[in-house]
Amino acid sequence: MTRLPAVSGAATIKALHRAGFYIHHQNGSHVTLRKEGQPQVRVVVPLQRVVKKGTLRNIISDSGLTIEEFVALL
Repeated sequence: MTRLPAVSGAATIKALHRAGFYIHHQNGSHVTLRKEGQPQVRVVVPLQRVVKKGTLRNIISDSGLTIEEFVALL
């Protein structure tokens, strides 16, 4: 099993963008992304220097990716 890297919110958004997500809107320091062709898939990413591991794990799970796929997108 691949360990989760320390990733910023901006890097997380870039990786999800490569996976087919687009920025839907931003509310304060939280950015909501939606998936192309599947608007019901929604992920909220906090714009922090380092996203906490539990939060990052939930973001990856909500996006439908595995940890290995996410790390490959970074």
